[in-house]
Amino acid sequence: MTVAQVDAQGRLRHFLTLEGLPRTVLVRLLDLAQNFDDRRGDPALRSALAGKTVCTLFFEPSTRTRSSFQIAAQRLGADVLNFDASTSSTSKGETARDTLKNLEAMGVHGFVVRHREDGAVAALAGDARPGTALVNAGDGRIAHPTQGLLDMLTLRQAKGSDFSQLKVAIIGDVKHSRVARTDLHALRTLGAGEIRVCGPKSLLPNDETLAGCSVTQDFDAALEGVDAVMMLRLQRERMEEGLVGSLAEYHGAYGLTAQRLRRAAPEAVVLHPGPMNRGVEIDDDVADGPQSLILRQVANGVAARMAVLEVLLGA
Repeated sequence: MTVAQVDAQGRLRHFLTLEGLPRTVLVRLLDLAQNFDDRRGDPALRSALAGKTVCTLFFEPSTRTRSSFQIAAQRLGADVLNFDASTSSTSKGETARDTLKNLEAMGVHGFVVRHREDGAVAALAGDARPGTALVNAGDGRIAHPTQGLLDMLTLRQAKGSDFSQLKVAIIGDVKHSRVARTDLHALRTLGAGEIRVCGPKSLLPNDETLAGCSVTQDFDAALEGVDAVMMLRLQRERMEEGLVGSLAEYHGAYGLTAQRLRRAAPEAVVLHPGPMNRGVEIDDDVADGPQSLILRQVANGVAARMAVLEVLLGA
């Protein structure tokens, strides 16, 4: 079942993926997120979602994303219900759909859902009643749209709104990364001038995911003259699967060091969705250095998620 994110009037009904999202909608969300960032601490914002209830419905562990959504909803004045699947009736056999329907019956208006299965959030959106909004907080390997939104907001703040002049490099385990796929959709929609993708061959997808990108296994070549470097977390289970050798080997080939970063443009910025493996995909002096926007991404996560919740649930 295909669930429409945007209705015939152009209104956002759910926020499930950045793939196919109209550029006008994406830019509108970025503009609103910037407005919320500019108005941090404004008590007037607490009336935006007063009387609405938002449930963070997480079937997969998360700290940063869940906390960010909680803060975002609270800053807009919503009541927040935190649902932990590991201690709920789902552990007794209740389906995710039944959980959703029960919480809807209690008066929940919006659900922020994280799930380990591809397409799980869209499936739940198909079961939701009219007026209930679902936000994908990360599902499977395919989508993490609010991460993509905050990444684009961070890039726009640093480099301006004309993405056509940007050269962006995405480095690491693209094959298993919902963040990478989401950022690729967003960069294409915003018209990025050049997208480079680099990583071990075993960690790069062999489907249409990388269409239109410059693909290489040579990290130094990928960095040459780029305006932004987006590092991806190396998941330790990839070592267990035999897709990479040792951590030291990976760092030697694909770890971002201060010396390597000098190959990028002088004002290049560094992003990372977190959590970071320091000394593996990124060194301390880069992660904490002047070109790093990693903590800015974390801060922007609140503003970006405020924008999504306000558009979906606001009057």
